[in-house]
Amino acid sequence: MSNFRTQPDAPKMTPYSARLATHELWTRRAWRIFWGGLGTLLVSILLFSLFTPSFKSLEDPSLNLASEVLAQDDTMVLGRLYIENRAPVNFTALPKNLVSALVATEDARFFDHSGIDYEALARVIKSAVLFQKGQGGGSTISMQLAKLLYSDRDFKNMNFLEKALGYYYRKLSEMITAVKLERAYTKEEILTMYLNFYDFGYNAHGIRAASEVYFNKIPDKLTLAESATFVAMCNNSSRFNPVRFNERTKQRRNLVLNRMVVAGYLKAADCETTKKLPVDVSRFKTRTHNDGLATYFRTTLADDVKRLIKDKNITKADGSLYDVYRDGLKIHTTIDADMQRLAEEAMREHMANLQAKYFKVWKGRDPWTYRDAETTDDMIRLRLSGLDGQIRSSMRYQLQRGKFLTEIIDDIETEQDGFSVMDSDIINMVKEEQKAGFLNSMLKTNSLSPKRVDAYRKIMSSDKWATLRTKWNSLQTTIKGDFAKPVKMKVFAYTATGEKDTTMSPLDSIRYHRMHLQLGGLGVDPTNGQVKFWVGGIGHKYFQVDHVRSERQVGSTFKPFVYAAAVNMGTSPCKSVHDVQQTIAAGEGSFGMSSSWSPKNSGGYSGSWLTLWDALKESKNTASVALVKEMGSTQPIREIVREMGIDVDAKSANGNLRVPKNPAIVLGASDLTVMEMTGGFSTFANQGMFVRPLYIKKITDKSGRVLYQGIPETRQALPKNVAYVMTRMLRYNVQAAPTIKDLKSQIGGKTGTTNDYRDGWFMGITPRLVVGTWVGGEDQFIRFLRIEDGQGSAMARPFFAKTLQKIEKNMPSYDATAQFVVPNGDLQITLDCAQYQETGPSGLPVDAVPTEFDPNRFQDEEQSSRSTPASTTATPPLGGKPVPATPAGSKPIPATPTGVKPTTPPTTIPQKKKPKAADDGFGG
Repeated sequence: MSNFRTQPDAPKMTPYSARLATHELWTRRAWRIFWGGLGTLLVSILLFSLFTPSFKSLEDPSLNLASEVLAQDDTMVLGRLYIENRAPVNFTALPKNLVSALVATEDARFFDHSGIDYEALARVIKSAVLFQKGQGGGSTISMQLAKLLYSDRDFKNMNFLEKALGYYYRKLSEMITAVKLERAYTKEEILTMYLNFYDFGYNAHGIRAASEVYFNKIPDKLTLAESATFVAMCNNSSRFNPVRFNERTKQRRNLVLNRMVVAGYLKAADCETTKKLPVDVSRFKTRTHNDGLATYFRTTLADDVKRLIKDKNITKADGSLYDVYRDGLKIHTTIDADMQRLAEEAMREHMANLQAKYFKVWKGRDPWTYRDAETTDDMIRLRLSGLDGQIRSSMRYQLQRGKFLTEIIDDIETEQDGFSVMDSDIINMVKEEQKAGFLNSMLKTNSLSPKRVDAYRKIMSSDKWATLRTKWNSLQTTIKGDFAKPVKMKVFAYTATGEKDTTMSPLDSIRYHRMHLQLGGLGVDPTNGQVKFWVGGIGHKYFQVDHVRSERQVGSTFKPFVYAAAVNMGTSPCKSVHDVQQTIAAGEGSFGMSSSWSPKNSGGYSGSWLTLWDALKESKNTASVALVKEMGSTQPIREIVREMGIDVDAKSANGNLRVPKNPAIVLGASDLTVMEMTGGFSTFANQGMFVRPLYIKKITDKSGRVLYQGIPETRQALPKNVAYVMTRMLRYNVQAAPTIKDLKSQIGGKTGTTNDYRDGWFMGITPRLVVGTWVGGEDQFIRFLRIEDGQGSAMARPFFAKTLQKIEKNMPSYDATAQFVVPNGDLQITLDCAQYQETGPSGLPVDAVPTEFDPNRFQDEEQSSRSTPASTTATPPLGGKPVPATPAGSKPIPATPTGVKPTTPPTTIPQKKKPKAADDGFGG
């Protein structure tokens, strides 16, 4: 057997035969790649077709349906979420120039293909292989529509391979869907759908909404320049935003016009004439849900439903989450349309009068520079800085900013690896240039991060800093002139339309709107927690902040929670407290105080003895401090508040507890919402049962299938007897009060006023409706200058009274005769002060009773805390032992404490009335 060593040598290959063999090898490989790729493509098409929308779904895309918000009767539509910004138009309503511009720019062979432009696709593949740029895209209008309707193109948090495979899947799916769209719709319908569903920014979803937002007209009135601008935006509505990037958008618009000439849709002369026109967005105005009832509620509701859908993982058949703006949901709410209308009427009537009073008080004064004894230079600087910030956030400023800064900022951001340059950054760099060391001082206080300061230094050392600074200075000069020049405009007003025409400078317009007082009001049925009306502000078109959910200091409206904790521990409202300064010493109890704390009454001390009936009515800080001293800790109060629906462990933006653990809690040192406070007070009116305010009954899809069912969250937060005692005390607070005494309902309530009258509150309760109200300025220096104007009884209580008066008069379904339920059996808490005894210094029992209630002598609690108190005793008791009350019967007990009798005047002389709140920071 021979081996290879004995074999004759094989013939050597010639160069020609070697090349031929190599050619044959690569030919076979090429055919394999071709057939393999073709097979993979065919398999992918067959497989992906299973996951693309069916013809049935293409014929009825859910994007056409806006979600409806229904009132409690399940028939009346309160509004449609963004329906104005998604109103479709027909092809006949589209201007010819708009259609021509779209086809010429995005898909020149649109009328010649069936969804896929193979010539454009081949060009894209060639440019990718040869690494060529600027050869155009391969997506047809049909493919772009498929992407808008059905494609998820989120490639975030993916590696390179995942992105490549994901892109392949999505692109191929879009091509398949585009072919299906071409078979399901005509060319005209595809163009119309595309323009109806494109998002042009600023909540302008579709060409009709975009026409209204950017140019204040309907689509068929668009000019050639305006039509070309919208097509320019179709490339990228963020990058080519005519409000923010006017010059960049103009350049893209002119490219659209050139392509119209190339495609034969436009004459060259007309093109050149139009290219000289500016992109005029002077009529730009965002559109929101400002018409109809419950505008603040509907805006808030949209966010809540989105969050609920995500948290509950409410998905469609394909596994994707429902879209509140696109999927035709029906949101069934608890809002009573009639009650909502009456509450909004009451708000406008009350706030119009209050605002007129405010403007009269401030006539000839400037809130931004006004000084009193406590105003510092830093406060003034902060106010003016805030005013500058409001100027910079205006659309007028943004337009000018784009003209001056877009180009230089683009250059800097490119050099600085994507660092986004904001106005605040430029201001910081200018300050550093004016005074070296400014950035270091900001670093020391952690006001700026080292990374940001490093970026500042790189920019300031570059050759572009001089250009940026020059353009910034030119912008400021231009803005100063523009904002000082009077122009015709619409501003908010208490008119039938909610606005009026006037001539005013833009700066004065900002100041005018910022000087308006705001209101947050919520009406809740305490028996089931259903929200009946929701008034978040005075006019959503001009003021977007919802004050039902904004956090503001609650002041004395927190005191009923303190009293509830004391009553829950067995304290009778007949207990007496000495109206002298109370001190919690360092280390006393479980307060954790490192130094003594001696808060003052806002009006000084009478030196008298008050029952808790009158101490709450007159909102005495001394009584609240005395009660928490006896508790030895704030924990009993915090636990009561927690059970009544307020998250005591939540923190504010500054990291502090919203409901602090220190004793200042008893004076209202908490920033809470109208929603939270109303839920808490509802517990008093509902026999101690807390029901979290509920406003979504259920959510159904467009076919009526229930997707979500609202279930009330309930718990017994207070014993029934404690809750009833609190309703009695709250009724005593407001009995014979102006605007309250003429109402038919059984009413209790508590006002609150914070330092310098920044916040006015009134929490009103009835057996069938609890209303929480806050009134104040969005800026805390927007306030009245006297307690008579700025207290809660003047700012907030009239809204409650007006609303309830209208409800009693116009709503037969509201039961004004309903009464608070009296618990069965012995209350275990003495309410009849004639049967209550306290021990004096000698240890012998003494009487402690309030003064006879005189309805003609009613005095608002904030004012009464600044004058001689109503109830006193001749002999100061030191402690008390309750005598069991007579078992309560089935009839309601009157609000005024029984068994009262006159007493002698106080033996000590009350301190003189002080002009303003004292140093504790929390007024009555």
